[in-house]
Amino acid sequence: MKYKGRYGQFGGFYVPEVLNGVLEELEEGFYRYYKDEGFVAELESLYKDYAGRETPLYFAKRFSEYVGFKVYLKREDLLHGGAHKVNNALGQGLLAKYMGKTKIIAETGAGQHGLATAMIGALFGMETKIFMGVIDIERQNVNVHKMRLCGAQVIGVQGGTGTLKDAINDAMRYWTSHAEDTFYLFGTAAGPHPYPTIVRHFQTCIGTEARKQCLDKLGKLPDMVVACVGGGSNAIGIFSGFIDDKDVKLVGVEAGGKSVASGKHAATLVAGKVGILHGSKAYLLQDEDGQVYDTESISAGLDYPSVGPEHCLLKDLKRAEYVAAEDEEVLDAFEILIQKEGIIPALESSHALAYLISLKDKLTPETIVVMNLSGRGDKDVSIVEKYRPVK
Repeated sequence: MKYKGRYGQFGGFYVPEVLNGVLEELEEGFYRYYKDEGFVAELESLYKDYAGRETPLYFAKRFSEYVGFKVYLKREDLLHGGAHKVNNALGQGLLAKYMGKTKIIAETGAGQHGLATAMIGALFGMETKIFMGVIDIERQNVNVHKMRLCGAQVIGVQGGTGTLKDAINDAMRYWTSHAEDTFYLFGTAAGPHPYPTIVRHFQTCIGTEARKQCLDKLGKLPDMVVACVGGGSNAIGIFSGFIDDKDVKLVGVEAGGKSVASGKHAATLVAGKVGILHGSKAYLLQDEDGQVYDTESISAGLDYPSVGPEHCLLKDLKRAEYVAAEDEEVLDAFEILIQKEGIIPALESSHALAYLISLKDKLTPETIVVMNLSGRGDKDVSIVEKYRPVK
């Protein structure tokens, strides 16, 4: 099984034997239903009427004038729940229903996936448990309150660094003994097969829409597509629409933390080495003995020491370029977008904005860049206020 779900040398299925049957059942269920007419029709209806798809492709005129080239924002921040996470949560939640599961669990870092899962649990009447590191509970308390309002139980994870990596560990442990009636709604395009395939599939709506919108609105494809990368679901979602278009440059922006050079960051594709974490072979932040580094980022959603296997392959093939943005640059970008466009970006998305700002006056005025604005920043206002008090 470890050779299934491969992206070159990456991906696979490295899990305790107790999970083999569970993941095989999941794979079987996905391939049984993902093209089923009834399933597809129900999901498309939910995307449109519940989540609010399709999302606009917005020309950020004043931000474009600031950086000196044309920037179009794919407005995933306008979705119900405030982020792209609802795309995957609806898809997997519906799959859980079709597979006859009555309970769902999830891990979360920034709380957006946890909130999306809690919303879908309420929508489908499923008992919901969300595993979340205690550090993330403290810095994302608004989303925690929203999850609880939806009826979900939020389980604080004390171990390790109290962040996303540790939340995944505890969620997987819980799943091993509750798999009969419980569906693990995994949040990013990482983890063991078939999750990278499943999450990618339910996020391709971003790239499919963005590509069509570019052709309809601009009459051409963009020169560059940019997205932030933690585990990699929003990025692979938008990249999927353009991977075969070799003239479109793809750029993923990771979390540089306080400094990439210091080693305290979450820039896996920039600084990682190949290893295995959470059932998948991928680039990983680890020391010479294979011990996973503690990661650091102002953004809880990017605070993860590994990354999805397809991104690893895109890096090795040089089809996509991966860079890092440091915390101070991210805070600058957060403020600049609000002041130029009246749009509050998530700190995750602000990493991609920081990269665009680093290109200020370096590209021609006619250059067209599409950036995935993966989430809105209401959840991050108190964090930004801590570092950048409003005068």
